[in-house]
Amino acid sequence: MTRKPPTTPRARRTSLPPLDPQRYAPSAARPVRAKARLLEHDVDIQAHKHSWGQLVFSVSGAVRVNTAHATYLVPPARAVWIAPEIVHAVTAVERADLRTVYLHQAPADSAVWQGCRVIEVTPLLRELVMQLAVSPDAADDTRREECIASLVLDELRRANSLRLGIDLPQDKRLRRLCEAMLDEPQRHTDLDAWASEVGASARTISRLFRDELGSSYAQWRSQVLLARALTLAARKMPMSLIAHELGYASASAFTAMVTRTVGMPPSRFFAEA
Repeated sequence: MTRKPPTTPRARRTSLPPLDPQRYAPSAARPVRAKARLLEHDVDIQAHKHSWGQLVFSVSGAVRVNTAHATYLVPPARAVWIAPEIVHAVTAVERADLRTVYLHQAPADSAVWQGCRVIEVTPLLRELVMQLAVSPDAADDTRREECIASLVLDELRRANSLRLGIDLPQDKRLRRLCEAMLDEPQRHTDLDAWASEVGASARTISRLFRDELGSSYAQWRSQVLLARALTLAARKMPMSLIAHELGYASASAFTAMVTRTVGMPPSRFFAEA
């Protein structure tokens, strides 16, 4: 890999509260509610939680959903399920047309719905969500909403689960380093440079990666790059440009990393992930 030239200082991000979630609260009468929000690339939604579960996905653009223990990069055709009472925040990786679906109850009683998980958004599920009213007021056609809601729940029960979450540490120094890598994974290519940013030695950071995340720095960084690559691939960006964007000297070097990490070439991984 080759190191990119230093980037310009990052602009200050805007942190906003969620849009009055109680106005969109699901109920037994309206078990599936939808909300739309356009996020600019420099906007974050502050950490919050709900007493109901929710699905977060982007019609266009990409967002990052952060919880205490993991982060999830969400390009179109992927979504994150967030169980009730889990504190989460949302960061716009790029300008994103965000959809949030609130559910009165989880789609099923299975344990997989008790935490966070990434699922595939099928074309049918996407269109169903797009047809849900996004106004906080009562639906104009309650029968139509009931039918769409029933189909949304059925599609969620059938949805494929994807292992695309990235674990986050609790140690403050390592957490700060990991957050910086998530924002700009290509800023440094060696651990010494990253460690110096948080005032620790590379040896200390290596130990924290093993103790807190059960992986090496290189393994964790590969997961970050894969998540970023998925976002770029969702824009139909050619493999050579993805490799360049992530700081690889060639597409073959990037292909080698993906194959080594997930056991399959990028073309197959992006199709199945």
